[in-house]
Amino acid sequence: MNPHWGLVIWGLGLAADERVHSDERGETTAVIVPISLWREIEALQERACLLKSGVMKRRLLEAKDHKEGLSIKTVIEKLGI
Repeated sequence: MNPHWGLVIWGLGLAADERVHSDERGETTAVIVPISLWREIEALQERACLLKSGVMKRRLLEAKDHKEGLSIKTVIEKLGI
């Protein structure tokens, strides 16, 4: 996880590569963050959404612990791509 995660989420400050935009009253209206951090935030939001559902949470945990299946290399070979 990005070391700046808590800084962005909890508003404790900003890293050097993050920018805050304010309106004429000085109120923060936007924050610009590196795309890598934005993708981490999106992934965490998606996981949180999926884990809200008991059914999806169970499916994700089962998939995580699933030990059988094909490697990506084998799938690519079988599909001929």
